[in-house]
Amino acid sequence: MAMTDARTVKIIPLHHPSGTSSSSVSCSRPSALFSRWLTKMKRMSLAQCIETFLPCFRWIRTYKWREHFQVDLMAGSTIGIMLVPQAMSYAKLAGLQPIYGLYSGFVPVFVYAIFGSSRQLATGPVALVSLLVSNVLGGIVDSSDELYTELAILLALMVGILECIMGLLRLGWLIRFISHSVISGFTTSSAIVIALSQAKHFLGYDVVRSSKIVPLAKSIISGVDKFSWPPFVMGSSILAVLLFIKHLGKSRKQFGFLRAAGPLTAVILGTTFVKIFHPSSISLVGEIPQGLPRFSIPKGFGYAKSLIPTAMLITGVAILESVGIAKALAAKNGYELDSSQELLGLGLANIFGSFFSAYPATGSFSRSAVSNESGAKTGLSGIITGIIMGCALLFLTPLFEYIPLCSLAAIVISAVMGLVDYEEAFFLWRVDKKDFLLWTITSATTLFLGIEIGVLVGVGASIAFVISESANPHTAVLGRLPGTTVYRNIQQYPEAYTYNGIVMVRIDAPIYFANISYIKDSCYLHRLQCCSSVERLASGV
Repeated sequence: MAMTDARTVKIIPLHHPSGTSSSSVSCSRPSALFSRWLTKMKRMSLAQCIETFLPCFRWIRTYKWREHFQVDLMAGSTIGIMLVPQAMSYAKLAGLQPIYGLYSGFVPVFVYAIFGSSRQLATGPVALVSLLVSNVLGGIVDSSDELYTELAILLALMVGILECIMGLLRLGWLIRFISHSVISGFTTSSAIVIALSQAKHFLGYDVVRSSKIVPLAKSIISGVDKFSWPPFVMGSSILAVLLFIKHLGKSRKQFGFLRAAGPLTAVILGTTFVKIFHPSSISLVGEIPQGLPRFSIPKGFGYAKSLIPTAMLITGVAILESVGIAKALAAKNGYELDSSQELLGLGLANIFGSFFSAYPATGSFSRSAVSNESGAKTGLSGIITGIIMGCALLFLTPLFEYIPLCSLAAIVISAVMGLVDYEEAFFLWRVDKKDFLLWTITSATTLFLGIEIGVLVGVGASIAFVISESANPHTAVLGRLPGTTVYRNIQQYPEAYTYNGIVMVRIDAPIYFANISYIKDSCYLHRLQCCSSVERLASGV
């Protein structure tokens, strides 16, 4: 029957909360985001606004001088003493002069103490980032060229910008797709490559610069006729002392302070030996410029395009190292950590550091662990570390020229030996064969094909595993537990009973276009299995 009269439809215009009519031009997405942010800022108090831009204000306004200052002073001094020789060692690993390691442990430390949200994280140059810098820049220009240093400083600026962008866009969650087995395999192989790259200071002859184990091994073997005993004996002795000190500091709590004293002990022993015996066959650090770094704009922007992949890689490594250990230390010390603010703090530290001749810096596993064990309570410990680095630059650089290079190499090898995580491989073999496969793939490709390819293959394999698990979800046939209304997986609960002609299936994943086909096939298979079991029961009756 046709409608004789049409209903009147009342149209209610949609008004914007600000009072503008719906006919007004809608705001663009960036403007909407800015308006939302501005509204959020208006709701905050003055103290909350300051804390948003300056996280250091959170501990400054509640600082307890009697309780915190003594432990912060002790922790900051300990890390400062540890960082001075480590910074020079890592700079040599990066192919730079030792002074640039000291610069990287000076300005970035101060900036992070102000803008970073972790109170125990120790920033500065680290071994893995130093190797990445050396690997990429060595393929562009010779390390003796001034351009090499300029590109390392430019790399710090690019890494800082990427970290700030990720922090502002809150993209730290992307790292969740990289499994722990990939990280473990990558760091294990990188540690082996780093240790072999330092062999030249022990053996007394040059070794090819590479991030692959085969060229390194060939270079070491081919130059064996140039082997020199004095640096080998001295470097091995200092390495043995470092390992003994580290073991003693870990195994005995009363000797915990020795962990930080290890690098300083290596430097003192090596320098004392050189000053007394003056061996001609042992290479020394040489003259180091005295004074604080000067402000300068990074150069070499013509090479920025070729440095983008490495800057992204270093940013990823920084997130994995820094944010991971910062979160663990925050949970251990009972305060919350904002990952986005952490990325912003690291980014600003690298950006400001690049204006004062620093190469990329990030959080250190070993120094952060020592900082936490030393009782650091606030970012003041980082400021004290920066003051010690400044004093070293102003007054101690004339003493550093007599440090043997084999002593610095021993410090690097001692530091990276803790990254070799072969126990993780045995654990994964027993627990999860897929994660063991990921560990093996990442470790092997990093060792034989290089760090960049190793990271890409490891991350790609990790994401492929995630996609595979999502596209092929686990499904379970459910049965009712006797005397209840509870349904459970019949494989886990054999006593659960099912109904003839009815199959109840639980899909342990969200349903979307990529797994629809698999779920259909899985449900059909379960139905066939149920029908065949019913037929077998009927024939048995």
